[in-house]
Amino acid sequence: MKALAAEASKLASSPAVWIATAAGVLVPGVIAAITASSALGAITRGTEANAAIDTGYQELAFGVAGAIILGVVGVSGEYVTESAEYGGGRQITTSLTVVPSRLRFLLAKMSAIAISSALLAITATVTTMGVVRVVLGEHAPAWGADDVPRLAGVVCYWMYTALLASAITVLTRHGVVPLAVLLANTSVVSVTYLLTKITPLANYLPDMAGIRMFIRKLADSTAEISPLTGGLVMTAWVTVLLVIAVISFTRRDA
Repeated sequence: MKALAAEASKLASSPAVWIATAAGVLVPGVIAAITASSALGAITRGTEANAAIDTGYQELAFGVAGAIILGVVGVSGEYVTESAEYGGGRQITTSLTVVPSRLRFLLAKMSAIAISSALLAITATVTTMGVVRVVLGEHAPAWGADDVPRLAGVVCYWMYTALLASAITVLTRHGVVPLAVLLANTSVVSVTYLLTKITPLANYLPDMAGIRMFIRKLADSTAEISPLTGGLVMTAWVTVLLVIAVISFTRRDA
């Protein structure tokens, strides 16, 4: 528990947490307000009865950028070389001195990242869905039992994405490349989405499968994947990458 508390404290004190919060909470909230306004116009004109079916959920898929930032920075901060006046060392040396067991240290770090990303996802979900309901008013889709697993899917998706980002950063021991690639794939040009146009197998990549946990209407989908199957596929990806990261971290020099 001490190791977990220490990792949570390090993560909370990082300036990147504010960037992650802005990306994860403010961005989807603002986009959701714009999207909901457009959907409201379509509904009132009678041009699309189901215009708001995925409003809010789609924006939360982009907001996962906040979880990516948490996952990458939570690990890459250990490998940043300090300035000469502070000895020119790296945080990883101090961390492993305090927690000699590499496995326990990495499990504590991953746990802190998972908990933080889940809390961020819950905050973003409440904020974004609140904005959608305020904008749509009486035209907002009624809450039902089906929304509970969808909302849980959002939290799982964010948490899993943060862990994937962390595992990749452990392997690269550098944050720039994982951060750039993952953020670009999420917000600029989704390479994995483009790959689904080439082969249906790309639908089983972690992000494309995981998003099925809460998105009902995926445009131009080339494969039908149930929410449960999507969750299991992403769980498998996360498990494999975390195992590889643990093996790599415990066997090589710090």
